Amino acid sequence: MDYLTVRHIHITCAILSGSLFFLRGIWMWQGSAMLQKKWIRIAPHLIDTLLLASALTMVFWSSQYPFVEAWLTAKVLALLLYIGLGTVALKRGKTKAVRIRTWIAALAVFSYIVAVALTKQALPHW
Repeated sequence: MDYLTVRHIHITCAILSGSLFFLRGIWMWQGSAMLQKKWIRIAPHLIDTLLLASALTMVFWSSQYPFVEAWLTAKVLALLLYIGLGTVALKRGKTKAVRIRTWIAALAVFSYIVAVALTKQALPHW
């Protein structure tokens, strides 16, 4: 497998992960029973594992490392924030209002991560 293939896998997984997170948030907002489907509980873990594996592969193959490259550092720190907000939005939020607000915040952080990835700038020009 070459770098370009891994990059395409990474991009595809990022699109799937973000889209599924968006959809799960809509379902949470609506109180849908879809959130209880087995595949909905499993698919995000599989997609995100492949997303992380492809990211680590690209990091090592390109020799561009977080805490060396500012844009990668920004992506990693934003990813941690996204994960934290996402868990509150879809699992740990005490009220629906809290879950919706943190879901919207998580979507904003996801957008930032994508912008950083596209521009390779920690402070992308929107």
